[in-house]
Amino acid sequence: MTMIQPIKPAEPITDAAAARPRRWRRFAWAALPVIVIAGGYAVSQRGAPPAMAAALPTVTVSAPLQREITEWDDYIGRFEASRSVEVRPRVSGAVVSIHFTDGQIVRPGQPLFTIDQRPFAAALAEARAGVATANSDLALARTNLDRALRLVAVDAVSQSEVDRLRAQVQAASAALAGAQARERSRALDMEFTVVRAPIGGRISDRRVDAGNLVASGEGAAGTLLTTINALDPIYFTFDGSEGLFLKQKRDGTDKDAQVQVRLQDEPDYKWSGRLDFTDNGLDPRSGTIRARAVLANPDLFLTPGMFGNMRLATGRKVQAMLVPDTAVQTDQARKTLLVVGPDGTVAIKPVELGPVIDGLRVVRTGLAANDRVIITGTQMAMPGSKVQVRNGRIAPDAQAAVVPAGGTLAGQATFAH
Repeated sequence: MTMIQPIKPAEPITDAAAARPRRWRRFAWAALPVIVIAGGYAVSQRGAPPAMAAALPTVTVSAPLQREITEWDDYIGRFEASRSVEVRPRVSGAVVSIHFTDGQIVRPGQPLFTIDQRPFAAALAEARAGVATANSDLALARTNLDRALRLVAVDAVSQSEVDRLRAQVQAASAALAGAQARERSRALDMEFTVVRAPIGGRISDRRVDAGNLVASGEGAAGTLLTTINALDPIYFTFDGSEGLFLKQKRDGTDKDAQVQVRLQDEPDYKWSGRLDFTDNGLDPRSGTIRARAVLANPDLFLTPGMFGNMRLATGRKVQAMLVPDTAVQTDQARKTLLVVGPDGTVAIKPVELGPVIDGLRVVRTGLAANDRVIITGTQMAMPGSKVQVRNGRIAPDAQAAVVPAGGTLAGQATFAH
């Protein structure tokens, strides 16, 4: 007999049982972003390419420019008047007129000032009257002597009387000479009432006006009326070191050497002259010697007091290497250049520099003809680091010392035409 088992009623669903699936679902959904992020991070790590290396700085390089040059020594000096005169009166009196404009060019002998002439004209007239009196006394003395000499033959006059008359003639002659000297002196005073330019050149401004009393005298005792500077030719004075002085002496160029001068606002040396004076000794305090060059100045443009840069020819032609002055760096007390090796590594080279010629700096020692000098981009290159190079060329032009040259071979240096 088959027994039918009763079906057990389902257990009632409690709140705790119903909450367990929901908690697992929340945990699963919360863990899903972490898994996704972790998986994505793993995927990104596996698929990422290696980091790009930093780009090397690019610089422009060129071999030093080689050319034959005349060696020059550089100096700094100042222009001075070849002659300078302080105009002072030679007689005292009142200024009645002025005959020049301040700052004009005057000729030698040109009237500048006129001093009141009336006192000097009266003194000259008095001196001339004295000359006339002396002439009359001399004529009388000679007449008396001639008469006495005729009477000596008949013993009508004693010898002592003749001697006395001869003495009177001599005294009258001396008096006449003194009167004539006074006349010439008064005539000079009259002439000095017109103050004339002793030299030609540019005159300064007047220091006194008409109506002022001026005094004559030597040096500072006399009233200063104005000054005149002779400007053609003009001097350029400078101080040289003992080493440069010895170099000029040994080269035999300490006299009549060629000089060229450049003014402060000029790019080129356009004023030419010659060395005409070197002092007779060195200054023991500074160890320098004073020298002077003379330059033609026909248009009177050069003015005393101007500064200038001068170069003095040594008389020797040498094969030199030149680089742009901007490529030179200063490392404390030494000058250096940056060069690039075959592998692109930057190296530093101490050099000895010479003067600037055609806008380029002469390198005396420390540089080889095949060195690749960094001429632009020195601020991006560090000794020991690597750089990318771009070929350039060095041109002897002060306005464009470095010219890009895309097709120039490495190390080539050419002239700019």
